[in-house]
Amino acid sequence: MQTMRAVLFEAPNQPLKLVELPIPLPGPGQVLLKVLACGVCHTDLHIVDGELREPKLPLVLGHQIVGTVVQAGPGAMRFLTGERVGVPWLGGTDGTCRYCVREQENLCDRPTFTGYQVDGGFAEYTIADERFCFPLPAAYTDVEAAPLLCAGLIGYRAYRMAGKNAETLGIYGFGAAAHIIAQLAKHEGKRVYAFTRPGDSAAQKFAMHQGVDWAGDSTLAPPENLDAALIFAPVGPLVVAALKATNKGGAVICGGIHMSDIPAFPYNYLWNERVIRSVANLTRRDGEEFLALAPQVPIKTEVTTFPLEQVGEALIKLRNGQLVGAAVITLDPL
Repeated sequence: MQTMRAVLFEAPNQPLKLVELPIPLPGPGQVLLKVLACGVCHTDLHIVDGELREPKLPLVLGHQIVGTVVQAGPGAMRFLTGERVGVPWLGGTDGTCRYCVREQENLCDRPTFTGYQVDGGFAEYTIADERFCFPLPAAYTDVEAAPLLCAGLIGYRAYRMAGKNAETLGIYGFGAAAHIIAQLAKHEGKRVYAFTRPGDSAAQKFAMHQGVDWAGDSTLAPPENLDAALIFAPVGPLVVAALKATNKGGAVICGGIHMSDIPAFPYNYLWNERVIRSVANLTRRDGEEFLALAPQVPIKTEVTTFPLEQVGEALIKLRNGQLVGAAVITLDPL
């Protein structure tokens, strides 16, 4: 039996373990991938902390996977052996529920999520449903491509929800998703204002480096009111702050899968047809659109890399706000 190294999550608030596991075999419609890189996400933290309560246990985390096809399971014919593909958070849907039928597969009643209900990419090998894998733009290295598969895709869906008429855009929480979407927004002619943790001058400097028009503490008002705001930090009070800074008819888009409670606020903040929306997962159409668009901008991802045995360290740095841009786990090449 062939084995692989993998980082295993066994229970909330327990240390992750580097272990040897059997290399999985692909089933019908699946492909076995040699993992080249896998991005680290706030969702991984929410799972580790027990805030997302239905993980498969034990579990291999990681849902921004770049890998090459090693073996195809029965009936899997979409990709050739050796082809590089990306695996996102949405790992599968039932295809038959009311949401799938309505082309809202991101809201599927019986979804499968990578690195949550099925093992993910913090391992040397993983399996994935070939229908939910994406060909990756050749312009990106493995490490550069990994953050596009969640930070990029969820950020893109949130950005599109802001609407084409949003000329002024606020971004709250300037990390992996924000630094990608800020580039897209500036490419499309938006005025972009970045909000960071109070006193986080490094993040503000990073935001300015990405071309935003202003960067400051989340406690401050922007230079002008916002047509839309994207909330990427999992901090409920930021929703209220964003509403206060938003123009009539504006939208506040919550881009995280988990957020602390939103405090009570006066109805007047919401009145005048302001809207609060959440982003749930992604669709394959989102992925196809964004991955085609990214090299045209071109979007450049800023990445800090960690070896497989340092997944825990990467998560700690992410939790403490010690990363600039995205964190990516790298594995030995073929």
